[in-house]
Amino acid sequence: MTDIRLVNRTNLAGIWTDLLYKNGSLDETEQLATAVRVALLTDRLADADETLPDPDSTDRRGWWGDTDAETIWDGWQIGCKNWLLLRAKIADANALEGSTLVRAESYTRQALQPFIDKAICSRIDVSARRVGKEQIDVAVVIYRGPLEEIELRFQNLWTETGSH
Repeated sequence: MTDIRLVNRTNLAGIWTDLLYKNGSLDETEQLATAVRVALLTDRLADADETLPDPDSTDRRGWWGDTDAETIWDGWQIGCKNWLLLRAKIADANALEGSTLVRAESYTRQALQPFIDKAICSRIDVSARRVGKEQIDVAVVIYRGPLEEIELRFQNLWTETGSH
């Protein structure tokens, strides 16, 4: 699985992802971590019956390349549905749509399940925890059989939450 390396860059303007160069060409190390970052930081198409964050929008997001991906190139839908939680109140299990933490974990697992199905990794652990009043952090640990695990943490899923 050859891929390029993506790195997160941060400054006062925000966080973005960039390509990393090594010795004059694109760095191809951390291939699995790059693929996981793309899976988690890309918006997956919402199902027609899912509640969208903006009630005035019909944009279910997603990527046009996902259309028939499995049939055409033995691929899978790319992306994560955590974007559906952008304006969600952080709620417990008694809420109408259930626990926000459980939903964040579930969406993350769904985005990463193809890595297990395609035998790219052997196991994935996902945990979400509430940090403060308006933030949920999601931690992902990926196991590749006898190889070292890869640990990624995604923070600030709720940087601009509303008080709904």
